[in-house]
Amino acid sequence: MEPAPEASLSLLAKILAFAAAVELCTGLALMTVPAIVATLLLGAELSGAGTLVGRLFGVALFALGLACWPSRLRAESGSPAFRGMLVYNALLASSLSYVGVAEHMGGLLLWPAVALHGAVALLLVWTWRDGRRTKAAS
Repeated sequence: MEPAPEASLSLLAKILAFAAAVELCTGLALMTVPAIVATLLLGAELSGAGTLVGRLFGVALFALGLACWPSRLRAESGSPAFRGMLVYNALLASSLSYVGVAEHMGGLLLWPAVALHGAVALLLVWTWRDGRRTKAAS
């Protein structure tokens, strides 16, 4: 039995809320302690302009989290929040994987971050496909 469109929309809203919360927390951490985040994520030190770029990236992540916080209107699979969060998570998982494999960099949190962002991207795609099937069946 396929879930009702309401249930699919509710699941999508929960996934978007989770992904947005992760980005809000990561952004806040980067804005306040970019050196610690860089060490945990990449196993590398930040210096000079790297600290500023880290803080700016934190601001961007924080803004992304706020922009993607789901509301009833934003939780649809065609919404900018959905598309933005899907593209962001897929590209970030890919980029972090490249850093770990090709650049041989990595800290304690690199592979968990790859797994987290990859899983969120897959969950978003899965929910989107499920919602499309449900709409087509009705």
